[in-house]
Amino acid sequence: MTPPSGGGEAHRTGPGDAARPASLAGAKLAEVPFRTVGDALAAAACSTERLVFVDASEREQVYPFSEVRHRARRAAAALGRLGVAAGDRVAIVLPTGIGFMDAFFGALLAGATPVPLYPPVRLGRLDEHLRATARMLAAAEASVVISEGRLRLLLGPAIAEARPPLGCVAVDDLTRVTEEAEVPHDPEALALIQFSSGSTVDPKPVALRHRQIAAQLTALLGEMPLPPGEGRVGVSWLPLYHDMGLIGCLLSALYYPGSLVLIPPEVFLARPVLWLRALSRHRGVISPAPSFAYSLCLKRVRDEDLAGVDLSFWEHALCGAEPVSLAALRGFAERFARWGFRKEALRPVYGLAEASLAVTFSPAGGGVRSTAVDAQVLAAEGRVVPGGHEIASLGGPVPGLEVEVRDEEGRLLDEYQVGRVHARGPSVMTGYYRAPEATARALDAEGWLDTGDLGFLAGGALHVTGRAKDVVIIRGANHAPQEFEECLVEVEGVRAGCAVAAGFTPPGGGEEVLLLLVERARAQSPAGARGDARGDARGDVRGDARGDVRGDVRGDVDEDAALEARVRAAVAEVTGVRPHTVALLPPGALPRTSSGKLRRGEALRRYVAGELGAPAPTGPLRLALAAARGAFALARAGRRP
Repeated sequence: MTPPSGGGEAHRTGPGDAARPASLAGAKLAEVPFRTVGDALAAAACSTERLVFVDASEREQVYPFSEVRHRARRAAAALGRLGVAAGDRVAIVLPTGIGFMDAFFGALLAGATPVPLYPPVRLGRLDEHLRATARMLAAAEASVVISEGRLRLLLGPAIAEARPPLGCVAVDDLTRVTEEAEVPHDPEALALIQFSSGSTVDPKPVALRHRQIAAQLTALLGEMPLPPGEGRVGVSWLPLYHDMGLIGCLLSALYYPGSLVLIPPEVFLARPVLWLRALSRHRGVISPAPSFAYSLCLKRVRDEDLAGVDLSFWEHALCGAEPVSLAALRGFAERFARWGFRKEALRPVYGLAEASLAVTFSPAGGGVRSTAVDAQVLAAEGRVVPGGHEIASLGGPVPGLEVEVRDEEGRLLDEYQVGRVHARGPSVMTGYYRAPEATARALDAEGWLDTGDLGFLAGGALHVTGRAKDVVIIRGANHAPQEFEECLVEVEGVRAGCAVAAGFTPPGGGEEVLLLLVERARAQSPAGARGDARGDARGDVRGDARGDVRGDVRGDVDEDAALEARVRAAVAEVTGVRPHTVALLPPGALPRTSSGKLRRGEALRRYVAGELGAPAPTGPLRLALAAARGAFALARAGRRP
């Protein structure tokens, strides 16, 4: 077999004379330095390392870990006064800031289990967010919710529906007490409930014990070892309610220990250059991000905003949390090389909440690697033979982890065969929180986790081809939706990263066909959106659109027809598959997970039900009304806002 080549170049692989089982094992896990998160926080508090919060104007607030721990101990005492007992679940709905640290570490030091939930950032989808929040509060059986200011008011309807026994408290109240408290933890105690991203189904409560988080953080230390006598600086804009931001960045900073620079996600999205400038200013060594962040920098960062920037200290530019875009990573490396960025720093990785975070890591210093396959053979037969379609290499298992690829009956496959990816190791969860049926579907008796992803092993590395539930079956061939979605990255008029490919059975039955749900890069009238959906269901978008709109928007109809033609041509040219239906949607119509991933299954369901539309308009009046409604709901629930 031909091993992967370095330097980000594609390599050709294929079965050798003797097939090998699709199984890999990481290095032996080193001795765990800290048994619990509280132990790690105590050790970090004895160092000179710190948290740095950066705002939209690049002003910085600095908190040494010693102060973070003192604040957490005061918060733990306040939670104890409130009635929070050891083992209780404490939901946290807060933005990136010192308040999140007070609530998160305070809950842990009170002996409780923090449950970070995402704040309502898309006000046009507020009702949807409140319903999801109420479901998650119920699933975690939260005793109390910690939030702040207007967020508390917006959350009112969710609090009223879930009715946590201790209500919703303001985070500022937690650090006003003078006494401190800390409840010792057992490594077997629950340290965290983090909800899976739910890209195909509703999020599930992943229950992680201290020993599982400790194993994950020790594995990350093995992948990114710390030279003796040197501190590390990490920079992150990732949300703290997501495993990559919370475990991969915040908790990892305790284990090194190292300083961590934090930028709120909404600030990064508005001004992505702040990420690169913070990396330069603080000589950041480690910083992870999904592919879309690298792509966003390519499109939105101007040369004139990079005066004096030096990215040469960035050793570990990790890329995960969503399918790896080779084009985005290579484009980023080429564009920012003049500011000292080295392409060898790029490290595609793979993981999921159920494994605490990381499962595989690309080798340090190896850059982006890939395997070039025949896409048609891969889709039709599930075999890997040389071809022109590149799939990113995601490296081998992190220390302590094992990876296998199996068929639908659970039999171990050979290398270069596509199957379901399974993982086992000390950082893998023992189950979802009080959800035995879901746990039984995900874990077998030997502790193997069915990740729900499809992939193959080649050259000692995992290659993921897509989610099992997202597979698009066209004429008997299995296609990953990314095959079609990636064709639209450069299509003029398509909103970047806002397209969903799905298998779709049109009205009247028949075989599954390709449906593309595509957000326009511009706003569109509701009438036009409705016309698209109805027309697509009958396979005649343009005819229906012309019937639904009148002369004053005829130009929009013609523009949509041209955009649809570009979409169809781009997909057919690259994949050889012609889309049956193209639905053009207004910006913001496609549903997303809390971490920003597109929810393909939910998008298809809403499309079929005729429920895909633009988010409700937002503004000061709508915000005020939502806050008033929330205050009323909190009052009805028996707690004053």
